[in-house]
Amino acid sequence: MNNNIITVGWCEWVSLPELNLPPIKAKVDTGAKTSCLHAFIVEPYLENDIEWVRFGMHPHQDDDKTEVYCNAKVEDKRDVTDSGGHRELRYVIKTPIILAKQQWNIEMTLTNRDSMAFRMLLGRRAMHKRILVNPTESYLLGHVKKRRKIES
Repeated sequence: MNNNIITVGWCEWVSLPELNLPPIKAKVDTGAKTSCLHAFIVEPYLENDIEWVRFGMHPHQDDDKTEVYCNAKVEDKRDVTDSGGHRELRYVIKTPIILAKQQWNIEMTLTNRDSMAFRMLLGRRAMHKRILVNPTESYLLGHVKKRRKIES
């Protein structure tokens, strides 16, 4: 058994350092294969013949005035079926995640989650051999007390 397995609740605060986002609330979703991140606008572009995306995000729940813009290399585009049965072609990015002082790369799709309770879903692929979920608890890794000031 891996001694570095992290026990988390059904929701946790996560950091995505390469995207320069403040810590965000993520729903730990064992029903989702791939993780997804909120993006209210997604703009693809080429840089040195490599496809990238620039996307806007509202990092704080119930706050659509605070906007952060991120850039990431496109890893893939995939048809994703959401929990309501709707299919959508989404951009896939790869970025490091930090949880309980451990860091590893995960894949995430980008989609508009303004109407959802969480800005991010942490899916099974990102948890593989690293995370054990206690569905009766939340924020086992602690709470973020103060929002980091966002510089645009």
